[in-house]
Amino acid sequence: MSEHLSWSELADERGLAAVADGDPTRWYEEVWSAGARGAVPMPWDRDEPHDLLEWHTRGVDGTGRRAVVVGAGLGADAEHLAGLGFTTTAFDIAPSAVDSARERHPGSRVDYRVADLLDLPEDLVGAFDLVVEIFTLQALHGSVRERAAHGVRRLVAPGGTVLVVQVVRDDDEEVAAEPPWLLDRAEMEALAGDDLVTTSLDRVPNPEHPDARDLWRMLLRRDGR
Repeated sequence: MSEHLSWSELADERGLAAVADGDPTRWYEEVWSAGARGAVPMPWDRDEPHDLLEWHTRGVDGTGRRAVVVGAGLGADAEHLAGLGFTTTAFDIAPSAVDSARERHPGSRVDYRVADLLDLPEDLVGAFDLVVEIFTLQALHGSVRERAAHGVRRLVAPGGTVLVVQVVRDDDEEVAAEPPWLLDRAEMEALAGDDLVTTSLDRVPNPEHPDARDLWRMLLRRDGR
């Protein structure tokens, strides 16, 4: 591995190899573990919640409610939700990501755990009033996208909501060979289902990187029963 390789270059390299080998989720642990060892800069490194999550939760009191972050990363989004009073879970398929999140937030109230969106533990199914999915679906190859979307939907409790944030792929734009595998509008609309309905789907400027691609901001809701 080149000492000058960025984590995103490593992600491209390992993502392509994982897909070619028929094991499309293998590359996450390879990249996260490289970051933990210092072989590349720490991937997806941020200490503040995503701006669109902060916008969505502004003024919200999460006391007595449960939230989950899909793809824990380094924990910034989960810590934000816990600070609002939510009983918060954050999971990731990569053990190195979970370990790094725990190390970054010692004494945290967040339940950081290793779990697979494609094969959820039963105690997570239907358990959450707020599901936060930021950039995980686009990091999953198209061969597993439908299963991943189904996994996101399975997390939602009756009456619960989902915030989805993804980078925009234009309708006439080809899907890249390497990650991320961005979603177009039709793919975003297809996230609804299993009694989960779309309440809004907006294309918005990237608030953190104004010169970067636009973002999809989607809200879905499951009716209470």
